[in-house]
Amino acid sequence: MIDRQDINNTSIIHGLTEDQVVNLRAAGRGNYVKLHTSRSYRQILKENLFTFINTVFLSISLVLISLSRYGDAFLVIVVILGGVIVSVCQEIWAKQKLDRIALLTRPLATVIRESKQQNIDPSQIVVGDILVANAGDQIVVDGQVVGEGKIEVDESLLTGESDLIPKKAGQPVYSGSFCVSGTAYYEAQKVGIESLAYQLTVSARAFRQIYTPLQQEINLVIRVFLLLSCFLWILVTINWYFGFYTFADTVQYAAVIAGLVPSGLYLAITLAYALGAVKMVGQEVLIQQANAVESLSNVDILCLDKTGTLTANRIILRDIYPIGFDEIKLQSLLADYAASTTAKNQTIEAVETVFSGNKRSLIFEIPFSSARKWSGMSFVSQEENSPSGTYILGAPEILAEVTPLSTKVTQQIQELVMAGFRVLLFAHNSNINSLNQDLEQPQLPTELFPLGIISFQDELRAEARETIEGFSEAGVEVRVISGDNPQTVAALALQAGLGSDIQVISGSELAKLDEAQFIQAAASKTIFGRVTPEQKAKLIRSLKEQGHYVAMIGDGVNDVLSLKEANLAIAMEGGSKATRSVADIVLLKNSFASLPHTFLEGQRIRNGIQDVLKLFMIRVFCVSLLIFATGFIGGFIGGTFPLLNKHSAVVTLISVGFPTFCIPIWSKPGLLPRRSIVRSLLHFTLPATLTLTLVALGVYLTYLAIPFLGNELVIDLDQVNEFLAVPRSALV
Repeated sequence: MIDRQDINNTSIIHGLTEDQVVNLRAAGRGNYVKLHTSRSYRQILKENLFTFINTVFLSISLVLISLSRYGDAFLVIVVILGGVIVSVCQEIWAKQKLDRIALLTRPLATVIRESKQQNIDPSQIVVGDILVANAGDQIVVDGQVVGEGKIEVDESLLTGESDLIPKKAGQPVYSGSFCVSGTAYYEAQKVGIESLAYQLTVSARAFRQIYTPLQQEINLVIRVFLLLSCFLWILVTINWYFGFYTFADTVQYAAVIAGLVPSGLYLAITLAYALGAVKMVGQEVLIQQANAVESLSNVDILCLDKTGTLTANRIILRDIYPIGFDEIKLQSLLADYAASTTAKNQTIEAVETVFSGNKRSLIFEIPFSSARKWSGMSFVSQEENSPSGTYILGAPEILAEVTPLSTKVTQQIQELVMAGFRVLLFAHNSNINSLNQDLEQPQLPTELFPLGIISFQDELRAEARETIEGFSEAGVEVRVISGDNPQTVAALALQAGLGSDIQVISGSELAKLDEAQFIQAAASKTIFGRVTPEQKAKLIRSLKEQGHYVAMIGDGVNDVLSLKEANLAIAMEGGSKATRSVADIVLLKNSFASLPHTFLEGQRIRNGIQDVLKLFMIRVFCVSLLIFATGFIGGFIGGTFPLLNKHSAVVTLISVGFPTFCIPIWSKPGLLPRRSIVRSLLHFTLPATLTLTLVALGVYLTYLAIPFLGNELVIDLDQVNEFLAVPRSALV
């Protein structure tokens, strides 16, 4: 193990040696645990074979065999096995895909071993390892912060609270949380089954059935069908008990009634989802949640972050504008600032690409935070070009509260913003102790002296305009929610083709609104700029409460809260580990160009599922009415129940079975009305059911009346049965 005094000094952290790692792993102190990312093959077979519906049909088949009705029994068994085989094959394919997805999205850990940084699989971590946490990284094991670094972590996955928790040397960090800002080292203390990561993974990977809106309404329909079948079974049993039906007729009734429960409906839905998932994989879209297909089909508002989504996640330093300060000195100060910060981000990297500076020994540092919109540091220097003091880099509108800016400077900033550039203000205070050194409540110095304006240019994605147009054609409204200046975001949105009628609002304006005004702003505005992560999440929640189905696309750790709030969370493959972990869908190759097609595909699948459900409902209602009607007629004029189980199976195969496989392919995309699915289905199925029932009853009554219509109309019914592929009773 490492000496505690050593690891509390960042400058001499060496980490474990390879020999120590080997010995600790041999002693069983490694982080390896076998995580079941999906069901076993045995479990898949068991869950599909031993179902309630299959048990009912198998029992009926055994009774039919005992009555020497082998043809009926064989047909029932074939239907059962056919459904099981298709379902098992599809779920095995899904299992294999899930296993590959789990391997692909498993986060790597950065450790210090023998004074060198290494990226390793979390399973290779051992107790005593020193790990590195940067902004956007997931904390993969339980441990304790060591060294001089300071970070802010999001523990919302553990506690449900969205507040950022500051961490410094000696304070614990927990697996399942995410580093939001700063950089620090932490020592692994609880690994394997002792860590919260294992407990979270077990609960997250547990195969719970989480029903989506469509699934909930389908389950309601299934329960109604099951209750209807039970009611009919009870009636038939009562008639058999009092001698109105023979045992053979009772079994025949029971077999047909059992067919009312649409056991193939879940198979049809599974096949439709599988078809959509396969097509999405071909579009470089990785599905991490099985019900993401349905979520896609419901989306009517798409919210996206600007950076990394609308833009290519590449920032270029365009220019610097000194404010009463020497330009060479400004370049030197900015370069030293970028070289000295421990919290690297794209803005800092853009500065380092252009200017090379000296790393200073920092007295104190406040890392950048999306909530604060600024970062700062204090250092002592003897060099003329880099005087001692406190330096702040942040959003002009935030720093303007403590920084005097002339009208000319303010106008210049506004012109740059309107042109679509990202603008930051660089300011200075000569007092090295002017920063609030409490990381829990960092505050700006009471007064800052402006040094210069720095403008950056975001690279708009080449496919942005076409993608936005695709969303509009799909009937999806687009909102841009960003931490950048609202005018900058609006300028880029116009370039992306969002439309000339966009409405803009800033986070500071949102903060002043009451609840009713906030709801109105969320519904009417298009561009939201300078919003905090908490405001992003609140906007998503407000849209959901207004009845919208909201998808959110993000790539940074500041998007995690809003992604978790959205109905559908979409992340970029190149985004932070935190966003990929909470996302339902990951866009491979960091491109959302395929999303409009994916939305249309999701809508097409959903419409297809509803069409399939219509067919099942028509068949069930029609057969139920025929059972009542023929039973009532038979009670007055005699006659046997005309519908055998094998006839019902053939009719089901023709009217429901074949169309079920074809409808998901034929169905068209398009948003559905925002009303109850059951109401929409009944609007179609009730007229169709009544029409078919009346036609079938007409055929049945004609069949019963033939012997009484005269010799010229008498037909040899046995010859008809021999001629038809199925007996005439199947016509009903």
